Amino acid sequence: MTLRPFAAAAALLLAACATTPAPAPADAFFGRLQALCGKTFAGRVVTNDPLDADFAGKPLVMRVTGCTDTEVRIPFAVGEDRSRTWVITRTSDGLRLKHDHRHTDGTEDELSQYGGDTATSGSAARQEFPADAFSRTLFLAKGNPASVTNVWAVEVHPGQTYAYELRRENRFFRVEFDLSKPL
Repeated sequence: MTLRPFAAAAALLLAACATTPAPAPADAFFGRLQALCGKTFAGRVVTNDPLDADFAGKPLVMRVTGCTDTEVRIPFAVGEDRSRTWVITRTSDGLRLKHDHRHTDGTEDELSQYGGDTATSGSAARQEFPADAFSRTLFLAKGNPASVTNVWAVEVHPGQTYAYELRRENRFFRVEFDLSKPL
């Protein structure tokens, strides 16, 4: 009879050791992105800033492609303009978002590769990317000092919404894609 409590305690201890820890928020978020690989979705602008007029009246489409263990590429088309790709990459301590802009001949635009790394752990659903040093230098060189405080965010709510947003003082842009209806 004295062995039963010991056996029960040992069983509980073994069960606790077998429990898999929850993935880090960045890993869970990246997994949500990878689950979208090979799919295409339609979106719409959900903000009403007059600066968004070029986007608001056109079809918005994202395709999740180029998925590896360390990178997910998301081409973003605004009407017939297919010059934009969001690139989300794993880093040693989080994630990185870069904006890859190309001309129709495939050459890189002079305003490209801007973005930033996560500064906090974020969540499985949302990651934020403040402008990095490269981006701030690029924006200043291109005469766009307002953009040095950019913070981009990406959200993935499986089966519901993928959102991309840009925030800075006096500027908020957000586009949402319906994940319940792949194209």
